[in-house]
Amino acid sequence: MGERTALADTDVTGPDGARRPDRAVVRDALGVGIAVGLSGFAFGVTSAGSGLSVWQTCALSLLVFTGASQFALVGALAAGGNPLTAAAGAFFLGVRNAFYGLRLSQLLALPRVLRPFAAQWVIDETTAVALAQTDRRGVRLGFAVTGLSLYVLWNLTTLLGALGAEAIGDTDAWGLDAAGPAVFLALLAPMLKSGTERTVAGCAVLLGLGLLPVLPAGVPVLVAALAAPAVLWAQGMRRGGEGAARERRPSGGAVDRPGAQGPRAAAAEAHDDEDGDQR
Repeated sequence: MGERTALADTDVTGPDGARRPDRAVVRDALGVGIAVGLSGFAFGVTSAGSGLSVWQTCALSLLVFTGASQFALVGALAAGGNPLTAAAGAFFLGVRNAFYGLRLSQLLALPRVLRPFAAQWVIDETTAVALAQTDRRGVRLGFAVTGLSLYVLWNLTTLLGALGAEAIGDTDAWGLDAAGPAVFLALLAPMLKSGTERTVAGCAVLLGLGLLPVLPAGVPVLVAALAAPAVLWAQGMRRGGEGAARERRPSGGAVDRPGAQGPRAAAAEAHDDEDGDQR
């Protein structure tokens, strides 16, 4: 059976079998792009409030273009963290986009000349919209519309936020610095479907918040990244122990003990004794 990576160039089909026109894909993509793109204003204000200039703020949105990493960077700088530590935290948050790219490269199947440009748009939102489609045309259309609308609007609102930071005043009083993390959590929450994923997320939150008062700014984010390998290691150890226990247990489920007999063995022995007495 072929996997869904080999998508046919057919019209988009919904889960109920109804055909969806291109305008439905465009509508959904624009909805995501506009809703998330407006939060670029919060980043512009937060970045300018952390001490970055307008052009530095705009350069981050133009070149980095991954909201969670941008907020992590300026948040660590605003808290007085070391620039290298802040950059490292932002880098590890952005690594997830590389894994998105592995999947999207199969679904989009773009020509080589377009891949470097498309890579700039590989983020949470474009990945979510693309993976929601059922054919290659829908994947490409959803990815392109989401990426274009979000990139343009995010950079425009970043500029407006950076220019208007002085007029707004204290960003902490407005709570704008929480807009980026809130959007990121809203996108992440529906993806936590398995118990392992929820455990990793919970451990990461506990590590990040628990170490925040005792470690320099930006370091708790790096430590929280250890939640995933730690949970996977613990699960591997537990499964290894269960496998070893099953190997020591016979197929019938009874545990072998010296001098102990299972029900079938006892019945067979009694039958043999009866036959011997009759003979």
